[in-house]
Amino acid sequence: MVDQKDASKTIKMRRMKSLFRSLALGAVVFLGVQNVNAQQKIGHINADEIFQLTPEFKTANDQLRTLNETKTQELQGMYAEFQKKQTEANEKYRSRSEANKETIDAELQVLGQELQNIEQRIQEVQRVAQEDLGKKQQELLNPIQTKVITAINAVAKEKGYAYILDTSSGSVIYFQGGEDISMDVRSKLGISPDAQPVTPAVPAE
Repeated sequence: MVDQKDASKTIKMRRMKSLFRSLALGAVVFLGVQNVNAQQKIGHINADEIFQLTPEFKTANDQLRTLNETKTQELQGMYAEFQKKQTEANEKYRSRSEANKETIDAELQVLGQELQNIEQRIQEVQRVAQEDLGKKQQELLNPIQTKVITAINAVAKEKGYAYILDTSSGSVIYFQGGEDISMDVRSKLGISPDAQPVTPAVPAE
């Protein structure tokens, strides 16, 4: 049976979080510096935050929100159609009697088939919507990812860091010391020091 919450939830961008996490250069970004020793500099950064601070992310986020809303509205319209047919079937069933049962049963059979067809259409629209959102997400976010990684590597090389820890990756459980290169990367990307990250159009799950 079709559920309205499931119809909307299915088209959410579940991979938003994984795309953010793919920014994170693993637990560490290795810059190819040879002869590692205790004196080499270690820095850290929250790559997710930088990603969401870029003006390109805001633009992409707005586009993804609009697409998601469009797909959701389409599904909600189909679900309303399903509910209408379901209500009609229930009313016919309640009016069924010995005198009209053959007529009502025939009508209920038709309505049952219509309900089944609508449910199948909803499932197909959900599948296509999820694919469309995933493709659009990659199209819009992958170039931003590349730009952020390039900026982090450029700052690291300019400042002479051997390693950059990404504190947003989930792999860095504890660190002490090192230098936060966030402001340097912000400057490299033209992001204001006071800028705040944009909330993703669809929360990650």
